[in-house]
Amino acid sequence: MDNFFKYFYQDIGRVFRALMDIVSSFFNFMNYLFNFPMRMQIIQEYDDSFTTGEWIMLVITEIVVIVLCVVIIYFILKLLRKVFRFRVSVKKHDELVKQYKSLQKDLIRANYEKDRLLQMRVAEIGVPADELEAALNGEGGEKKEEEFVPDSNRNTMQSPCLDPSESRFFRLTSVDNFYKTEYQAPAYNNDITLPEFCEKFRLFSASRLRLYYDLDMMRYFVASMGTARIIILQGISGTGKTSLPYAFGKFVQLDTTVVSVQPSWRERTELYGYYNEFTKKYTETDFLRAIYEGNFYRDPHIVILDEMNIARVEYYFAEMLSILELPRKDEQKVDVVTAVWDNDPVLIEGGTIPIPDNVWFVGTINNDDSTFAVADKVYDRAIPIDLDSRADAFECEDTEPVFVSTDRLNELFDEAKATYKVSAENMAKLELLNRFLIANFHLAFGNRIMKQIGDFVPCFMGCGGTELHAIDFIVAKKVLRKFESLSLGFMKDELTQFNDYLDELFGRDSMPICKGYVEYLKKNN
Repeated sequence: MDNFFKYFYQDIGRVFRALMDIVSSFFNFMNYLFNFPMRMQIIQEYDDSFTTGEWIMLVITEIVVIVLCVVIIYFILKLLRKVFRFRVSVKKHDELVKQYKSLQKDLIRANYEKDRLLQMRVAEIGVPADELEAALNGEGGEKKEEEFVPDSNRNTMQSPCLDPSESRFFRLTSVDNFYKTEYQAPAYNNDITLPEFCEKFRLFSASRLRLYYDLDMMRYFVASMGTARIIILQGISGTGKTSLPYAFGKFVQLDTTVVSVQPSWRERTELYGYYNEFTKKYTETDFLRAIYEGNFYRDPHIVILDEMNIARVEYYFAEMLSILELPRKDEQKVDVVTAVWDNDPVLIEGGTIPIPDNVWFVGTINNDDSTFAVADKVYDRAIPIDLDSRADAFECEDTEPVFVSTDRLNELFDEAKATYKVSAENMAKLELLNRFLIANFHLAFGNRIMKQIGDFVPCFMGCGGTELHAIDFIVAKKVLRKFESLSLGFMKDELTQFNDYLDELFGRDSMPICKGYVEYLKKNN
């Protein structure tokens, strides 16, 4: 041990003494810097022999010293403020966050109750009391609930109708009553094909709604429905992003549900509603009603999330993204309430509502400074379609809408996937493209993207398109979109090589969508 202590004294002792020398030197520096009496004594020793120029240099020197002192004092005070400022403990911080979220919910509920009370007050002013009571109870009056097309195979007549005012779910109970009493099944067109469907959709939009789209745009949209449950329509304002799914609802004679996303949306209750402890009623949203009623009919139905990125999509829509990823349809359910009451709507089982497979979610996106960037996990689960321009108007004959069931569309999609599988040649080319992206850009086709390619390409071909056109579109929208996360300003040569590789792999000018997108990235980065 003696040898070790000798070593410790010589080695570590020197390090410690050097550290003490640094600390001592710093304090000596501060002492000399702020020791103004000592500095005055030194000046007095030379003041008799200083010339005018030397006095000027002396004043400048002292001013520099004073400024240095002020700067040092400023930074010391700033450091002390950071070190000793008031900090909330982690536990207290979590409690404040919970209180803040709770107050937000209470504010939303209070605003809802305020609006409801104002409506009741206005009604009382101009309507007799008996008529007001009948209106609030859902009895009489000219205004009826919207008509819906339920599933003819579902037996909804076994239980008697309930008074909606006695249920905490007024709107959903009203839907139940409609299906039990007034339902008439439509005569579905079971002979229509995918090319006919796309062509009629385009002609109907032009002749009845004065909305003009290219035939390829209709094929993109319909093929996307056969690929994913979420579709993103993005582009500049005024190109028909909302009009396209709206026209689809008119075409299949089941109006699209439009949900206007608000900037304040932060959580799931914005979509699904919440139970109000004060009124003992559930605040039902259009979104909740749309997915609930979708369980009663087999018509394809579109729910639009209008301007979905005006709030952070991954905040309020995260639960739905996870639900739609579940492999089994019977597991795709959304939690609504924790306990079930006897008079709750018939489809609420265990506090959950099933997400029907005949409902698609279409989000419209404006890419500008007033919106948020959409997270990759949202894009990965959706099929994005760009609408950057309006198609030219054209004359066509008046085209009737159709009644088509989701079962018929799924049958057509399945037939297309079985008939128009991606060729082995193009699968090999996609694998080579994947290797090129990994080697040059550190990007790759994920399993989800490969599955979407395997579904979209056959569906697009089933709609009347070509295989290479479908591959060009889906690769540009699902794979090359990831280029935006790279430092493209330093990779313009690599992007040029990528376009040359596309020509070499698929043939010259065979991938115009991909090449055009790459040129756009080169020009804007």
